[in-house]
Amino acid sequence: MTSDGAGTVDAVPEDAAFAREVPRGEPILQVRDLVKYFPLTQGIIIKKQVGAVKAVDGVSFDLMQGETLGIVGESGCGKSTLAKVLMNLEPATSGSVRFKGEEISHLKGTALKHVRRNIQMVFQDPYTSLNPRMTVGDIIGEPFEIHPEVAPKGDRRKAVQDLLDVVGLNPEYINRYPHQFSGGQRQRIGIARGLALKPEVIICDEPVSALDVSVQAQVINLLEKLQNEFSLSYMFIAHDLSIVRHISDRVGVMYLGRMVEIGSDEEIYEHAIHPYTQALLSAVPVPDPAAREERDRIVLTGDVPSPANPPSGCRFRTRCWKAQEKCAVEVPLLVVRPWLEGWAAHESACHFAAERDIEQSAAERGVEQSAAERGIERGAAEREFERGAAERDTGQGPTEPGTGTEGTGQGPTEPGTGTEGTGQRPTEPGTGTEGTGQGPTEPGTGTEGTGQNGPPPPA
Repeated sequence: MTSDGAGTVDAVPEDAAFAREVPRGEPILQVRDLVKYFPLTQGIIIKKQVGAVKAVDGVSFDLMQGETLGIVGESGCGKSTLAKVLMNLEPATSGSVRFKGEEISHLKGTALKHVRRNIQMVFQDPYTSLNPRMTVGDIIGEPFEIHPEVAPKGDRRKAVQDLLDVVGLNPEYINRYPHQFSGGQRQRIGIARGLALKPEVIICDEPVSALDVSVQAQVINLLEKLQNEFSLSYMFIAHDLSIVRHISDRVGVMYLGRMVEIGSDEEIYEHAIHPYTQALLSAVPVPDPAAREERDRIVLTGDVPSPANPPSGCRFRTRCWKAQEKCAVEVPLLVVRPWLEGWAAHESACHFAAERDIEQSAAERGVEQSAAERGIERGAAEREFERGAAERDTGQGPTEPGTGTEGTGQGPTEPGTGTEGTGQRPTEPGTGTEGTGQGPTEPGTGTEGTGQNGPPPPA
C-alpha cells in the first residue's frame, strides 16, 4: 500500500491480505491508542477552535477470531463513537486500527470498500438508519449492488427473502416501506442488511435495545447461530449487562472515553477489580425483593465530568472512594497489576485495583456491622411484641366461676341477675330492670327498668 503526505491510503490492499484465514483465538481486529476528538469552535465567519470533546481517548483492545467482545458503560462514555470510528464512518484523530494485520484507519474509496465487505455494522437507531424512500427489498439488497460478487443479479430477490426469513420477518414484506413496520421489525431489517455480505466482523451497536424481551432472545440466539456457522466475530455494544454476559466471551468497560477494565465474562462479572465496574454491577436490578433489600449497593456521588474538560490523571477519581493524590497526577495504564492473582489478574486501569470483597474499607465494614446490629435489635423487639400479643389473646386477669366477667377485670355480679359482667348494681328479682342499675318499679306497672315511679293508686 502507498500513502500520500497527509497519511491517507489510496492504494487498494492486496486481496490476499484480507482473504487469508485467521486461526481461531488469534486477533482479527487490533486497536491501539485510538483517539477521536470533536473540535469546539467559536465564531461564524472565522472559526477558531477553543477546545475539543474527547469522545474516545486512547482506547486499545484486540478482537479475536470467532469471539464476541462486549462493550458496556453508561451513556456518553464513547461506545457508539468507537463503533463509528472502527467503521471509518468518523475519521480517527489518531491511533491505529488493523484488520488481519493491515492498517485500515485511513483508507478511503475503493480500498475502504474492500474492507467494509468484511466488516459490517448494525446501527442503534432503527428509525434513522433505514431510508424511508426505499422498500425493504431495496434496503437489504443494496449491499449486493455495491458488491455484486456476493449475489448475482438474478438471485438477489431470493437472497433478500431468505434474509428476511432468517431474522423472523415474512418474506412477502419485501415490497413494504420502513414506516409500515414497528421499531423492533425495523431493527431486524437492519440486522438482515448487516448479514447480507456474510462479513467476518459485525459491530453491533445495541442491536436489541428496541426489541421486545421475547424477540431479544430470538435475535441473540440467531446471532450465536450465525457466529458458530460462519465463524463470525462480534463487537457487541449494549447497556443490558445480562445480555452482554450471555453472548460475550470477553467484556470491556468504558468510562469517559477510555477503557477502564477488560477481561473474560467470569473475570468482569464475578471478580471485578475496577471501582467503576463494581459500581456498575451493583446497579443491576435484582428481581427478588428480599435479595434487593440485602444487596450492597455502591452509590456514586457527584456528576459525570464533561468529556470536553475531563479530570487529570484517572478520570474516575472525582467519584471514586479509593481516590488518592496519585490518582490526580498519574494516568493509570490498562495493565495487569502484579499483586493480583487468579481470576482477579486481568487488565484494569486503576492504581489500587482489587476485588471489593477483599479490599473493603473500615467504613464499609462499620456500616455493615451497624446494619447487622440493627437487625438483631429489630428481631428482639419483634419477638417481644409477638409475645405480648399472644398474652393479650389468651386473656388477662382471672374471673370467678359462674360470673359473666370474662377477662374484663370488673367485679362479679350476683347469681340470677341480668348484669353480665357490667359491674353495676344488681336489680331485684322479677323486675324489668335488666342490669341497668336503676331503681326497680312496682309490680304490674309498665315501666320496665325505666327507674321512674309507677302511676298513682286509684281513688
